[in-house]
Amino acid sequence: MSAARPSAGAAPDVSPDVAPVAPLRAYVMAAGLGTRLYPLTGLTSKPMVPILNRPVMEHLLNLLHRHGIHEAAANLHYHPDKIRRYFGDGSAFGVDLRYNLERELLGTAGGASAFREFLGGGTFVVVSGDGLTDIDLTAFVAAHRRHGGIASLAVKQVDDPSLYGVVVHDDAGRITGFQEKPAAGDALSDLCNCGIYAFEPAIFDYVPAGVFVDWARDVFPALLAADVPFHRWRLESYWNDVGNIEQYRLSNFDALLGRVKLEIPGRQILPRVWVGQGTQIDPGVRIEAPVLIGAGCLVESEAELIGPLIVGDGCVIERGAVLEGMINWEGVKMGRGSRMAGSILGRNVVVHHEAVVHEDAVIGDRTDVAPHALVSAGARFEPRSCVGPDGLSRDAPHT
Repeated sequence: MSAARPSAGAAPDVSPDVAPVAPLRAYVMAAGLGTRLYPLTGLTSKPMVPILNRPVMEHLLNLLHRHGIHEAAANLHYHPDKIRRYFGDGSAFGVDLRYNLERELLGTAGGASAFREFLGGGTFVVVSGDGLTDIDLTAFVAAHRRHGGIASLAVKQVDDPSLYGVVVHDDAGRITGFQEKPAAGDALSDLCNCGIYAFEPAIFDYVPAGVFVDWARDVFPALLAADVPFHRWRLESYWNDVGNIEQYRLSNFDALLGRVKLEIPGRQILPRVWVGQGTQIDPGVRIEAPVLIGAGCLVESEAELIGPLIVGDGCVIERGAVLEGMINWEGVKMGRGSRMAGSILGRNVVVHHEAVVHEDAVIGDRTDVAPHALVSAGARFEPRSCVGPDGLSRDAPHT
Protein backbone atom coordinates (compact mmCIF):
# COMPACT_ATOMS: atom_id res chain seq x y z
CA MET A 1 0.00 0.00 0.00
CA SER A 2 1.39 3.41 -0.92
CA ALA A 3 1.86 6.02 1.79
CA ALA A 4 -0.73 8.75 2.05
CA ARG A 5 0.43 12.10 0.70
CA PRO A 6 0.08 15.17 2.96
CA SER A 7 -2.53 17.67 1.97
CA ALA A 8 -1.44 20.93 0.36
CA GLY A 9 0.01 23.30 2.92
CA ALA A 10 0.42 20.59 5.57
CA ALA A 11 3.58 20.66 7.65
CA PRO A 12 6.11 17.98 6.68
CA ASP A 13 6.20 14.88 8.85
CA VAL A 14 9.64 15.23 10.43
CA SER A 15 10.79 13.17 13.36
CA PRO A 16 11.67 15.40 16.38
CA ASP A 17 15.27 14.15 16.36
CA VAL A 18 15.85 14.62 12.62
CA ALA A 19 16.35 18.19 11.37
CA PRO A 20 15.13 18.99 7.85
CA VAL A 21 17.91 19.47 5.27
CA ALA A 22 18.06 23.04 3.99
CA PRO A 23 17.78 23.51 0.20
CA LEU A 24 21.19 23.53 -1.43
CA ARG A 25 22.21 27.00 -2.57
CA ALA A 26 25.03 28.30 -4.76
CA TYR A 27 27.35 31.28 -4.92
CA VAL A 28 28.58 32.22 -8.40
CA MET A 29 31.83 34.20 -8.53
CA ALA A 30 31.10 36.62 -11.38
CA ALA A 31 33.10 39.77 -10.63
CA GLY A 32 36.35 39.03 -12.46
CA LEU A 33 37.90 41.40 -14.99
CA GLY A 34 39.03 38.77 -17.48
CA THR A 35 42.30 40.54 -18.29
CA ARG A 36 43.84 37.41 -19.89
CA LEU A 37 40.92 37.26 -22.33
CA TYR A 38 41.44 40.84 -23.52
CA PRO A 39 40.53 42.22 -26.07
CA LEU A 40 37.44 39.96 -26.02
CA THR A 41 36.63 41.29 -22.57
CA GLY A 42 37.09 44.94 -23.49
CA LEU A 43 33.31 45.46 -23.48
CA THR A 44 32.27 42.12 -21.95
CA SER A 45 32.68 40.55 -18.51
CA LYS A 46 34.17 37.06 -18.31
CA PRO A 47 30.91 35.31 -17.34
CA MET A 48 29.31 36.72 -20.51
CA VAL A 49 31.85 35.43 -23.03
CA PRO A 50 29.99 32.94 -25.24
CA ILE A 51 30.51 29.20 -25.39
CA LEU A 52 28.38 27.72 -28.21
CA ASN A 53 26.82 31.19 -28.62
CA ARG A 54 25.58 31.28 -25.01
CA PRO A 55 27.30 33.02 -22.05
CA VAL A 56 29.46 30.64 -20.06
CA MET A 57 27.50 31.66 -16.95
CA GLU A 58 24.29 30.44 -18.64
CA HIS A 59 25.78 26.97 -18.94
CA LEU A 60 26.63 27.12 -15.22
CA LEU A 61 23.09 28.10 -14.23
CA ASN A 62 21.77 25.26 -16.36
CA LEU A 63 24.15 22.93 -14.52
CA LEU A 64 22.90 24.14 -11.13
CA HIS A 65 19.31 23.62 -12.22
CA ARG A 66 19.99 20.08 -13.46
CA HIS A 67 21.35 19.17 -10.02
CA GLY A 68 18.39 20.57 -8.14
CA ILE A 69 19.97 23.86 -7.07
CA HIS A 70 17.31 26.50 -7.60
CA GLU A 71 18.64 29.42 -5.54
CA ALA A 72 21.88 31.23 -6.30
CA ALA A 73 23.71 34.47 -5.63
CA ALA A 74 26.34 36.23 -7.75
CA ASN A 75 28.76 39.05 -7.07
CA LEU A 76 29.21 41.62 -9.83
CA HIS A 77 31.78 44.27 -10.65
CA TYR A 78 32.82 44.56 -14.31
CA HIS A 79 30.00 45.43 -16.76
CA PRO A 80 27.42 44.37 -14.16
CA ASP A 81 24.39 45.74 -16.03
CA LYS A 82 24.98 43.38 -18.95
CA ILE A 83 24.82 40.40 -16.60
CA ARG A 84 21.70 41.71 -14.87
CA ARG A 85 19.92 42.44 -18.15
CA TYR A 86 20.65 39.02 -19.58
CA PHE A 87 19.87 36.86 -16.56
CA GLY A 88 17.38 39.03 -14.71
CA ASP A 89 16.03 37.23 -11.65
CA GLY A 90 17.18 33.91 -13.10
CA SER A 91 13.66 32.54 -13.55
CA ALA A 92 14.20 31.94 -17.29
CA PHE A 93 17.03 29.58 -16.33
CA GLY A 94 15.21 27.81 -13.51
CA VAL A 95 17.14 29.57 -10.75
CA ASP A 96 16.17 32.28 -8.27
CA LEU A 97 19.15 34.60 -8.76
CA ARG A 98 20.22 37.56 -6.62
CA TYR A 99 23.18 39.91 -6.95
CA ASN A 100 25.58 42.09 -5.03
CA LEU A 101 27.52 44.85 -6.80
CA GLU A 102 31.08 45.29 -5.56
CA ARG A 103 32.24 48.85 -6.12
CA GLU A 104 35.69 47.66 -5.07
CA LEU A 105 36.64 44.04 -5.63
CA LEU A 106 36.43 41.96 -2.45
CA GLY A 107 38.13 38.80 -3.70
CA THR A 108 36.78 35.32 -4.36
CA ALA A 109 35.84 34.76 -0.70
CA GLY A 110 35.20 38.35 0.33
CA GLY A 111 32.43 38.60 -2.24
CA ALA A 112 30.61 35.73 -0.53
CA SER A 113 30.46 37.63 2.75
CA ALA A 114 27.63 39.81 1.35
CA PHE A 115 25.52 36.64 1.22
CA ARG A 116 26.27 35.27 4.71
CA GLU A 117 22.62 35.14 5.67
CA PHE A 118 21.54 33.67 2.33
CA LEU A 119 24.23 30.97 2.35
CA GLY A 120 24.34 30.39 6.10
CA GLY A 121 21.47 27.92 6.39
CA GLY A 122 23.37 24.81 5.36
CA THR A 123 25.75 23.31 2.84
CA PHE A 124 26.34 25.52 -0.20
CA VAL A 125 28.43 25.28 -3.35
CA VAL A 126 30.69 27.84 -4.97
CA VAL A 127 31.37 27.92 -8.71
CA SER A 128 33.40 30.25 -10.91
CA GLY A 129 31.21 32.25 -13.27
CA ASP A 130 33.78 31.78 -16.03
CA GLY A 131 34.43 28.05 -15.62
CA LEU A 132 33.15 25.47 -18.11
CA THR A 133 32.30 22.10 -16.61
CA ASP A 134 29.78 19.29 -16.50
CA ILE A 135 30.75 18.27 -12.95
CA ASP A 136 28.36 15.95 -11.13
CA LEU A 137 27.45 18.42 -8.38
CA THR A 138 25.14 15.89 -6.74
CA ALA A 139 27.97 13.40 -6.27
CA PHE A 140 30.35 16.18 -5.19
CA VAL A 141 28.06 17.42 -2.42
CA ALA A 142 27.30 13.86 -1.28
CA ALA A 143 31.04 13.18 -0.94
CA HIS A 144 31.50 16.45 0.94
CA ARG A 145 28.83 15.47 3.44
CA ARG A 146 30.34 12.02 3.89
CA HIS A 147 33.72 13.55 4.72
CA GLY A 148 32.09 15.68 7.37
CA GLY A 149 34.58 18.53 7.02
CA ILE A 150 34.05 22.26 6.71
CA ALA A 151 35.04 22.36 3.03
CA SER A 152 35.61 20.24 -0.04
CA LEU A 153 37.50 21.24 -3.17
CA ALA A 154 36.91 19.76 -6.62
CA VAL A 155 40.26 18.92 -8.20
CA LYS A 156 41.25 17.73 -11.66
CA GLN A 157 44.27 15.72 -12.77
CA VAL A 158 46.36 17.76 -15.23
CA ASP A 159 49.35 16.98 -17.43
CA ASP A 160 51.27 20.15 -16.52
CA PRO A 161 50.81 21.21 -12.86
CA SER A 162 53.08 24.24 -13.41
CA LEU A 163 50.12 26.04 -15.01
CA TYR A 164 47.82 25.68 -12.00
CA GLY A 165 47.39 25.89 -8.26
CA VAL A 166 48.18 22.37 -7.05
CA VAL A 167 46.37 20.63 -4.18
CA VAL A 168 48.41 18.33 -1.88
CA HIS A 169 46.57 15.73 0.20
CA ASP A 170 47.03 12.62 2.34
CA ASP A 171 45.86 9.08 1.60
CA ALA A 172 42.40 9.81 3.06
CA GLY A 173 41.90 12.81 0.78
CA ARG A 174 42.39 15.40 3.51
CA ILE A 175 44.14 18.47 2.14
CA THR A 176 47.57 19.08 3.63
CA GLY A 177 48.95 21.89 1.48
CA PHE A 178 49.02 23.85 -1.75
CA GLN A 179 51.56 24.81 -4.39
CA GLU A 180 50.99 27.73 -6.72
CA LYS A 181 52.22 26.89 -10.23
CA PRO A 182 55.17 24.75 -9.08
CA ALA A 183 58.18 24.42 -11.34
CA ALA A 184 58.51 21.28 -13.42
CA GLY A 185 59.70 18.44 -11.19
CA ASP A 186 58.76 20.22 -7.96
CA ALA A 187 55.04 19.48 -8.00
CA LEU A 188 53.89 17.32 -5.08
CA SER A 189 50.63 16.52 -6.85
CA ASP A 190 49.12 16.56 -10.33
CA LEU A 191 45.70 17.66 -9.06
CA CYS A 192 44.74 21.29 -9.68
CA ASN A 193 42.18 23.42 -7.86
CA CYS A 194 39.12 23.86 -10.12
CA GLY A 195 37.58 26.75 -8.19
CA ILE A 196 34.52 24.63 -7.36
CA TYR A 197 33.83 24.24 -3.64
CA ALA A 198 31.32 22.81 -1.18
CA PHE A 199 31.20 24.60 2.18
CA GLU A 200 29.46 24.50 5.52
CA PRO A 201 28.35 27.86 6.97
CA ALA A 202 31.19 27.70 9.53
CA ILE A 203 33.53 28.64 6.67
CA PHE A 204 32.47 32.24 7.27
CA ASP A 205 34.37 32.14 10.59
CA TYR A 206 37.46 32.38 8.37
CA VAL A 207 36.16 35.13 6.05
CA PRO A 208 36.43 38.62 7.54
CA ALA A 209 33.52 40.80 6.41
CA GLY A 210 33.98 43.83 4.18
CA VAL A 211 37.63 43.27 3.20
CA PHE A 212 39.44 41.59 0.30
CA VAL A 213 39.65 37.85 0.99
CA ASP A 214 40.67 35.05 -1.39
CA TRP A 215 39.69 31.42 -0.89
CA ALA A 216 43.02 29.99 -2.03
CA ARG A 217 45.39 32.61 -0.63
CA ASP A 218 43.66 33.47 2.65
CA VAL A 219 40.91 31.07 3.73
CA PHE A 220 42.45 27.68 2.90
CA PRO A 221 45.83 28.49 4.52
CA ALA A 222 43.90 29.62 7.62
CA LEU A 223 42.13 26.24 7.73
CA LEU A 224 45.49 24.46 7.49
CA ALA A 225 46.99 26.63 10.22
CA ALA A 226 44.04 25.88 12.52
CA ASP A 227 44.20 22.15 11.69
CA VAL A 228 40.60 22.25 10.46
CA PRO A 229 39.88 19.22 8.26
CA PHE A 230 38.89 19.80 4.66
CA HIS A 231 39.09 17.47 1.69
CA ARG A 232 39.57 17.11 -2.03
CA TRP A 233 37.15 15.44 -4.46
CA ARG A 234 38.52 14.25 -7.78
CA LEU A 235 36.55 15.48 -10.79
CA GLU A 236 36.54 12.90 -13.57
CA SER A 237 34.38 14.84 -16.04
CA TYR A 238 35.13 17.99 -18.05
CA TRP A 239 36.52 21.22 -16.59
CA ASN A 240 38.24 24.23 -18.14
CA ASP A 241 38.71 27.62 -16.51
CA VAL A 242 38.38 29.55 -19.82
CA GLY A 243 41.17 31.70 -18.44
CA ASN A 244 42.93 32.86 -21.60
CA ILE A 245 42.43 33.11 -25.36
CA GLU A 246 43.72 29.62 -26.13
CA GLN A 247 41.64 28.00 -23.35
CA TYR A 248 38.60 29.93 -24.53
CA ARG A 249 39.05 28.63 -28.07
CA LEU A 250 39.62 25.09 -26.77
CA SER A 251 36.48 25.23 -24.58
CA ASN A 252 34.30 26.20 -27.53
CA PHE A 253 35.66 23.50 -29.78
CA ASP A 254 35.50 20.88 -27.00
CA ALA A 255 31.83 21.76 -26.54
CA LEU A 256 31.19 21.61 -30.28
CA LEU A 257 32.86 18.19 -30.45
CA GLY A 258 30.81 16.87 -27.53
CA ARG A 259 33.66 16.57 -25.04
CA VAL A 260 31.62 18.47 -22.44
CA LYS A 261 27.92 17.85 -21.90
CA LEU A 262 26.23 21.04 -23.09
CA GLU A 263 23.09 21.64 -25.06
CA ILE A 264 23.97 22.82 -28.56
CA PRO A 265 21.43 25.44 -29.69
CA GLY A 266 19.64 25.08 -33.01
CA ARG A 267 18.57 22.12 -35.12
CA GLN A 268 20.92 19.65 -36.76
CA ILE A 269 20.55 19.92 -40.54
CA LEU A 270 23.50 17.64 -41.32
CA PRO A 271 25.64 15.39 -39.13
CA ARG A 272 27.34 17.76 -36.62
CA VAL A 273 25.98 20.87 -38.33
CA TRP A 274 23.60 22.95 -36.20
CA VAL A 275 21.64 25.98 -37.41
CA GLY A 276 19.64 28.46 -35.35
CA GLN A 277 16.11 29.64 -36.01
CA GLY A 278 15.59 32.06 -38.90
CA THR A 279 18.99 31.45 -40.51
CA GLN A 280 19.15 31.40 -44.32
CA ILE A 281 21.80 29.37 -46.13
CA ASP A 282 21.80 29.96 -49.87
CA PRO A 283 22.43 27.14 -52.38
CA GLY A 284 26.07 26.53 -53.22
CA VAL A 285 27.47 26.98 -49.70
CA ARG A 286 30.14 24.46 -48.71
CA ILE A 287 29.93 23.27 -45.08
CA GLU A 288 32.46 20.93 -43.50
CA ALA A 289 31.46 19.76 -39.99
CA PRO A 290 31.51 20.41 -37.12
CA VAL A 291 29.80 23.79 -37.54
CA LEU A 292 27.36 25.80 -35.41
CA ILE A 293 25.57 28.71 -37.09
CA GLY A 294 23.51 30.93 -34.81
CA ALA A 295 19.98 32.26 -35.23
CA GLY A 296 19.03 34.95 -37.74
CA CYS A 297 22.13 34.58 -39.92
CA LEU A 298 22.57 34.88 -43.68
CA VAL A 299 25.12 32.75 -45.53
CA GLU A 300 25.39 33.62 -49.21
CA SER A 301 26.25 31.37 -52.12
CA GLU A 302 29.85 30.16 -52.64
CA ALA A 303 30.76 30.80 -49.01
CA GLU A 304 32.83 28.09 -47.32
CA LEU A 305 32.38 27.15 -43.65
CA ILE A 306 35.05 24.72 -42.48
CA GLY A 307 34.88 23.34 -38.95
CA PRO A 308 35.42 23.39 -36.15
CA LEU A 309 33.56 26.65 -36.59
CA ILE A 310 31.14 28.72 -34.50
CA VAL A 311 29.18 31.59 -36.04
CA GLY A 312 27.19 33.79 -33.63
CA ASP A 313 23.60 34.96 -33.92
CA GLY A 314 22.76 37.62 -36.50
CA CYS A 315 25.90 37.23 -38.61
CA VAL A 316 26.16 37.88 -42.36
CA ILE A 317 28.58 35.87 -44.47
CA GLU A 318 28.68 37.28 -47.97
CA ARG A 319 29.32 35.50 -51.24
CA GLY A 320 32.63 33.66 -51.49
CA ALA A 321 33.76 34.34 -47.90
CA VAL A 322 35.82 31.52 -46.35
CA LEU A 323 35.76 30.81 -42.60
CA GLU A 324 37.87 28.02 -41.14
CA GLY A 325 38.51 26.89 -37.56
CA MET A 326 37.35 30.12 -35.94
CA ILE A 327 34.81 31.72 -33.61
CA ASN A 328 32.62 34.70 -34.48
CA TRP A 329 30.48 36.38 -31.88
CA GLU A 330 27.05 37.81 -32.72
CA GLY A 331 26.41 40.49 -35.33
CA VAL A 332 29.62 39.95 -37.33
CA LYS A 333 29.63 40.79 -41.04
CA MET A 334 32.14 39.10 -43.33
CA GLY A 335 32.38 40.75 -46.75
CA ARG A 336 32.45 38.98 -50.07
CA GLY A 337 35.65 37.09 -50.79
CA SER A 338 37.05 37.69 -47.29
CA ARG A 339 39.08 34.90 -45.71
CA MET A 340 39.52 34.08 -42.02
CA ALA A 341 41.18 31.09 -40.34
CA GLY A 342 41.87 30.32 -36.68
CA SER A 343 40.79 33.76 -35.49
CA ILE A 344 38.23 35.07 -32.99
CA LEU A 345 35.99 38.04 -33.80
CA GLY A 346 34.01 39.91 -31.14
CA ARG A 347 30.50 41.32 -31.42
CA ASN A 348 29.51 43.48 -34.40
CA VAL A 349 32.89 43.31 -36.12
CA VAL A 350 32.80 44.21 -39.82
CA VAL A 351 35.36 42.57 -42.12
CA HIS A 352 35.03 44.18 -45.55
CA HIS A 353 35.43 42.51 -48.93
CA GLU A 354 38.62 40.67 -49.83
CA ALA A 355 40.17 41.20 -46.39
CA VAL A 356 42.26 38.36 -44.92
CA VAL A 357 42.48 37.62 -41.17
CA HIS A 358 45.20 35.14 -40.27
CA GLU A 359 45.62 32.48 -37.57
CA ASP A 360 45.21 33.44 -33.89
CA ALA A 361 44.17 37.04 -34.60
CA VAL A 362 41.70 38.35 -32.01
CA ILE A 363 39.54 41.34 -32.91
CA GLY A 364 37.57 43.21 -30.26
CA ASP A 365 33.92 44.26 -30.48
CA ARG A 366 32.75 46.82 -33.08
CA THR A 367 36.02 46.88 -34.98
CA ASP A 368 36.03 47.76 -38.69
CA VAL A 369 38.51 45.92 -40.96
CA ALA A 370 39.09 47.73 -44.25
CA PRO A 371 38.65 46.17 -47.71
CA HIS A 372 41.70 44.15 -48.84
CA ALA A 373 43.24 44.43 -45.36
CA LEU A 374 45.81 41.80 -44.39
CA VAL A 375 45.63 41.11 -40.63
CA SER A 376 48.73 39.25 -39.48
CA ALA A 377 48.78 36.07 -37.41
CA GLY A 378 48.51 36.72 -33.68
CA ALA A 379 47.34 40.33 -34.08
CA ARG A 380 45.24 41.85 -31.28
CA PHE A 381 42.85 44.75 -31.78
CA GLU A 382 40.98 46.39 -28.95
CA PRO A 383 37.26 47.20 -29.29
CA ARG A 384 36.19 49.93 -31.74
CA SER A 385 39.45 49.79 -33.68
CA CYS A 386 39.69 50.80 -37.33
CA VAL A 387 42.02 48.44 -39.18
CA GLY A 388 43.47 49.87 -42.38
CA PRO A 389 44.49 48.07 -45.59
CA ASP A 390 47.96 47.52 -44.10
CA GLY A 391 46.41 45.44 -41.30
CA LEU A 392 47.29 47.98 -38.63
CA SER A 393 45.04 50.07 -36.43
CA ARG A 394 44.77 53.67 -37.58
CA ASP A 395 45.49 54.66 -33.98
CA ALA A 396 48.08 52.11 -32.91
CA PRO A 397 48.84 48.46 -33.64
CA HIS A 398 47.92 45.84 -31.05
CA THR A 399 50.03 42.77 -31.70
